[in-house]
Amino acid sequence: MQTIKKLSLMACSLVLCLTACLIFVGCGSSDPNRIRLNEVTRSIFYAPLYVAYNMGFFEDEGLSVTIETATGSDASMTALLSGSADIILAGPETVIYSSTSSDHPVVFGQLTQKDGSFIVSRDPIEDEFSLDMLKGKTIIGGRAGGLPAMTLEYVIKNAGLTIGTNLEAGEVNLRTDVAFNNIASEFQVSGNEFCTLFEPNATTLENEGMGYVVSAVGTVSGEIPYTCFATKSSYLENNSEQAEKFLKAVKNGYQYIVENDSAVVVKALTASFAGMSEAELQIAIEQYLSIDAWSHDMIFSEESFNKLLDIINSTQGTSYAPDYSALIDNSIAEKLAA
Repeated sequence: MQTIKKLSLMACSLVLCLTACLIFVGCGSSDPNRIRLNEVTRSIFYAPLYVAYNMGFFEDEGLSVTIETATGSDASMTALLSGSADIILAGPETVIYSSTSSDHPVVFGQLTQKDGSFIVSRDPIEDEFSLDMLKGKTIIGGRAGGLPAMTLEYVIKNAGLTIGTNLEAGEVNLRTDVAFNNIASEFQVSGNEFCTLFEPNATTLENEGMGYVVSAVGTVSGEIPYTCFATKSSYLENNSEQAEKFLKAVKNGYQYIVENDSAVVVKALTASFAGMSEAELQIAIEQYLSIDAWSHDMIFSEESFNKLLDIINSTQGTSYAPDYSALIDNSIAEKLAA
């Protein structure tokens, strides 16, 4: 089923690329300093982006940036390939799946370097949590093929556990049939013992007395190129100056977070999260700082790329082996880090 999905995405990508110039001619802006960004979802996990947006860091660089929120990586990639977005913020696995597309997408900056989800238990755990506690239990891990579910499967298997439905034999039932936005509600009604949630959903669920945050997946998985900025290779070639200004503004957003107290940082985020209290935002920021979630230099290393391929291929039974240099362009990130 997952193979069919990936083949469908690649086929769609090819069709969109071939027809984009006919369908979307005139849809783009003639102003190169106007950038349409499509994000995979709205999450505090991407805080440096929202700080840059709300604090006027993009305007400081002479850019006019608009942000549209999608409903998953596939939707973001479709927006990029169709021409309705100039840059996307999504998981790099989507770039790998679309690597055969004409005018293929290229990653030019890494935003997050850790898995941003937290393991939530239905019942309190007095001792320090370990993955062995998942034996004979069910954990909701998101949709199949998405990086959150794949990373969770990867760390479970690396811990020597077996994924399956024979709970009496100590197998871990990893559910990958729940859409990202529905995990919290499914956890509440399903009776399953564990789930993974991003902030602020994890803390919100805990505050409501519906679960307990017991661990961070990113602590177990180590560094992974989790979320990146990508664009078409042609855009990067023709608008390198704008791409550099864009990345510089986001990097300034990251610097603002690490150089200020979390109570101050929250003020720069409230406009992007109107439904959350400042207390909830502050907890989420501190959670992500505690696991070193954000890339310090936005450089996507080849070592990280190979680890990502290992996660994808080992969990999906695939054999992706794209050329690192063809899909990753660190020239801007390296220039900003110098």
